[in-house]
Amino acid sequence: MALSSLIPSRVKLIDVGPRDGLQNEKTPVPAEVKIELVHRLQDAGVKEIEVTSYVSPKWVPQMGDNVEVMAGIQRQSGVLYSVLTPNMKGFESSVASKPDEIVVFGAASEAFSQKNINCSIAESIERFAPVVEAALAAGIKVRGAMSCTVGCPYEGEIAPAKVGELARLMKNIGVQRVDVADTIGVGTPRKVQAAIEATLQHFDLDAVSGHFHDTYGQALSNTLAALEMGVWNYQSSVAGLGGCPYAKGATGNVSTEDVVYLLQGMGIDTGIDLDKLVDAGKFISDFLGRKPNSRVATAILNKRAG
Repeated sequence: MALSSLIPSRVKLIDVGPRDGLQNEKTPVPAEVKIELVHRLQDAGVKEIEVTSYVSPKWVPQMGDNVEVMAGIQRQSGVLYSVLTPNMKGFESSVASKPDEIVVFGAASEAFSQKNINCSIAESIERFAPVVEAALAAGIKVRGAMSCTVGCPYEGEIAPAKVGELARLMKNIGVQRVDVADTIGVGTPRKVQAAIEATLQHFDLDAVSGHFHDTYGQALSNTLAALEMGVWNYQSSVAGLGGCPYAKGATGNVSTEDVVYLLQGMGIDTGIDLDKLVDAGKFISDFLGRKPNSRVATAILNKRAG
């Protein structure tokens, strides 16, 4: 079968800007600004939005307004609103806000797991097992974010077998779908395909998404490599919000605008209005006092100004 025949005709993007994008911002972002960003994203046609996380405000002060943000959103039917819940306490705090989906996370790198959440990969899965069980019992969907699937700041390159093992562990505790995340943006197409292949040993194609960081400028190449395998769900961040904490000054999340431009240029349906998306990115970038970290947004805004 020719690879091109596997390329999907439609793609659904999960915009992680409001959560993953804003969580490391030093400038406090008021709840009303976050709510407005979510509204602008859904008005642009984004159908999945990662809104906030239920973590201790001591660790992530930016997300301390999670209840207020979730309560303030005017939900649109057909849009899925997800939240990150790092433990049982976080999950219990999130339930009243009625998220459509919770996100749990694990690393394919043992060193990253220890440095990031102070426990082994196996222990992290044990911690999440009751969270997943409680969510499913409450009728809430569960997504598992698999970080460092191609490279780790401490271990270097990550073998596909480790990715497969993490996917297996997540499947075993009831996680319904997983993100194959290149957390530090070091991946290249073949390595990303190998990580996805390992994941597909345990999850169906429809339950696998790509999350690529652009630290080394490879995110769009890696998106194309995943598209060639039939992957049709991706995470991205409006205006490229969210730096890479492990590479000083480097870009982090690939911008939603750049991914949408790529997909539209390939004739792939996203349901997203690129102009409205650029406006959403400009809105939050203006608040943060900087230009959008998106080449497509820059080009479109320059064209408008001209």
